[in-house]
Amino acid sequence: MKGVRIAPPCAFRPSRVPAVSESRATPSRPFRVAVNGYGRIGRCFVRAIHEVGLTDVLEVVAINEPAGLASVAHLTRFDSTHGRFPGTVAVDGDDLLLEGRRIAVTHAQTPEGVDWRALGLDLVVECSGRYTVREQLQRFLDAGCPRLLLSNPGAHAQDVDATVVHGVSRTTLDESVRLVSAASCTTNAVVPVLALLQEEVGIERALLTTLHSAMNDQPLIDGYHHPELARTRSAMQSIIPVATGLARGVERLLPELAGRVEAKAIRVPTHNVSAIDMVLTLRADVSAERINDLLRAAAQGSYRGLIDWSDAPHASIDFNHDPHSAIVDGSQTRACGPRMVNLFVWFDNEWGFANRMVEVARNWLEAARP
Repeated sequence: MKGVRIAPPCAFRPSRVPAVSESRATPSRPFRVAVNGYGRIGRCFVRAIHEVGLTDVLEVVAINEPAGLASVAHLTRFDSTHGRFPGTVAVDGDDLLLEGRRIAVTHAQTPEGVDWRALGLDLVVECSGRYTVREQLQRFLDAGCPRLLLSNPGAHAQDVDATVVHGVSRTTLDESVRLVSAASCTTNAVVPVLALLQEEVGIERALLTTLHSAMNDQPLIDGYHHPELARTRSAMQSIIPVATGLARGVERLLPELAGRVEAKAIRVPTHNVSAIDMVLTLRADVSAERINDLLRAAAQGSYRGLIDWSDAPHASIDFNHDPHSAIVDGSQTRACGPRMVNLFVWFDNEWGFANRMVEVARNWLEAARP
């Protein structure tokens, strides 16, 4: 179909910042990585390392997950959203074996419950989502973690040494940095698009509405799952507005937009793939065609691998297991007057974000290598 360009999963090579799949010299030894919290993002992070072919660069040597080893192995082997693990999964004693590679599995409930120092690690990836402020995160460092990469944005900017959106942030990560956040899936989806338009046209105001797939902080049927009352309602029966920190996350990465971004979020009863409806007031006259031209060119050029673009008549399932941070749906771009545009951006909130975390981990560790 004319104008359609959807990259196959994992076939991404951003030109701004090298992607994990680019050919680089393999380190003298793999970086030793542990995962704390083996839920949706933790499992996708490990799987992405295998699917991209980085097991000789990032070696997952430990997983800390309170669930039992049988459950860990089963949910690694079979995934209702992303399909079967593309390789062998086995259990040997207390260890998980992925493609014959041994991963020690522990079941501690606290950061201090694991002897991280004895594992000889280069990095711990924190995917439980339970730790968001510096005092909590410091417990990992005190327990022997050399560096910590978060799968959440942190409660406040000062709670981490740096917040990084791969391919956009210009933060230098080196051996002095110990606490890094990879932001959030929604921040990774929206920031590249906003950064491009801010650079090319200028943004006066941005109103962002996230249509996010259901998450495990919602119950299948009404229950006492969350102090935010809307989240006590059945995830699969309703469209549910929830609180979001997306506006603060955008301003943290793009401080030039501080005070000019607002956001809201709505959970929808799907299992994966989300979207962001963006209403932007720009600083120059534009048309829908001009905006599409800019985004299509970026997807093929300077933002390749982060942004993709298509004008096909899509449904959300089309982007399940898509590694891009954002896929702009050009068929939905609208202009209202000379300076207001409406964009619709798809993103796999699990797989895209997990791939960005792999990229941040690799780039950080390579920069910090003595």
